[in-house]
Amino acid sequence: MKKNIIKISFAALTAFVTLTSCDRNLDQVSSINEPVEQAMDRPESFRQALDGAYTSLKGAGYYNGDTGSQLIMGDLTTDNLIRTASGRNSNFAASNFEFSSDNSQTTGLYSAAYLAISRANFVLSHINNGVLSGAQKTNVEAEARALRAIVHFDIVRAYSQIPTQSAGAKNSIGIYYSEKYSPLSNTASRNLTVEQVYDKIIADLLFAADNITQNDADKGRMSKAAIYGLLSRVNLYKGDYANTIKYGELALGLSPSITAMDNFTRIWKENEGLAKITDGVLFQVSNAPAESNTVGSAYNQAVPNLRSEFVVDYDLYTAYTANDVRKSAYFTTSIYSGEKYNHVTKYAGNGGPANIVPIKYLRSAEVLLNTAEAHYRLGNPASALTLLNKLRNERYSSFTPGTEAGQALLDAILKERRLELAFENDRWYTLKRLGLSVQRSGKGDIFDGTGAPAVKQTLAAGSTKWQWPIPITAIQANPNIKQNDGY
Repeated sequence: MKKNIIKISFAALTAFVTLTSCDRNLDQVSSINEPVEQAMDRPESFRQALDGAYTSLKGAGYYNGDTGSQLIMGDLTTDNLIRTASGRNSNFAASNFEFSSDNSQTTGLYSAAYLAISRANFVLSHINNGVLSGAQKTNVEAEARALRAIVHFDIVRAYSQIPTQSAGAKNSIGIYYSEKYSPLSNTASRNLTVEQVYDKIIADLLFAADNITQNDADKGRMSKAAIYGLLSRVNLYKGDYANTIKYGELALGLSPSITAMDNFTRIWKENEGLAKITDGVLFQVSNAPAESNTVGSAYNQAVPNLRSEFVVDYDLYTAYTANDVRKSAYFTTSIYSGEKYNHVTKYAGNGGPANIVPIKYLRSAEVLLNTAEAHYRLGNPASALTLLNKLRNERYSSFTPGTEAGQALLDAILKERRLELAFENDRWYTLKRLGLSVQRSGKGDIFDGTGAPAVKQTLAAGSTKWQWPIPITAIQANPNIKQNDGY
């Protein structure tokens, strides 16, 4: 993957916006400085500008670096990970529930996400200038609105309540939903409820689903299957289980594989520069060795032995049985500084530069789990069990179909969700949407559960800390943005 950088000067704003394109067919890095209207008078500039919005997901606060990376935040704040005594203490405050408005561990996503939204809105602000037409215009607009929607979803689930979290969550304070390109705006406010924000997210995704026509050959861009899958995710969080099933089944109809067992390790270990496998991937944040975006470094570094910041909690590690393909795909047990640890090496890569791999933003396996849970909650246990057994058949080398019923079936679905989506930014939000507390195991960081346990073991379900703090810099720039309670 190469980068084509366009610097478009905004004469009226006397500012510059950098738009980065990911295009495998380019051979060099090029740079063009010109007024925005001139740049956006070419069809190819729309593709470059939109790819710049995708690239924003690789910025600090989203999926890059150590501190505040969303690749690890959803797990280190829960019972999935434990800080190691031999690490560098990166993200320690967040793992200890010490959230604050001036700490990028929990505030970095806010500005990174609105940057991505601004770039998507920039594309949309020029969509009707007459340069694009037909399917080309339709796809660009659909992609931009889908990307805008999912980034708003990432913001609202982090900084506001989730609709199923509590009785009054739907009517609680939402976020600013940005629908116009206005990078210097300082009048935006959190004037929508959570439910209204979700409605806008779904409206953008429905437009995208109805209008996008490109196929899913490039997993680094939106496709119809990915958008249907995202609709299943958003509707699950909203508590609309009928639509969770509807769009989940549409996504699985277009992309039925949930990653075959033979391919499972390969989708995690193969760097993008190699002949890669994307079986079961609906949408990913592309990441090539040339970009040096070491996303896996949030977990550990090779110096030369693995040195981890966080390791898998012992109770979670032992929940993966020996015949579970995920165990060897996700973990490596080795010694650092005289102690043996169960390191998370899901993103370490293999055969290329360490820790540089694509980020799996959405997989068919999650969509299946969304749909199974929704079937259960709507009183369709047989359908839920069929889907659950389909997943388990591709993860356990020797599997006898389960026969769970009642609460045991829901527990099994949620257990497989935890095992399948561990270290994919899911655990914190699953606990949050279910209105559950964080209850850590009390085990230590060493491979057998001994060693130093986490400092803080619990976070109550009713704590205001489930809503992360708005960064103080955002409030200073725009006092209309209301801070969350408790900060």
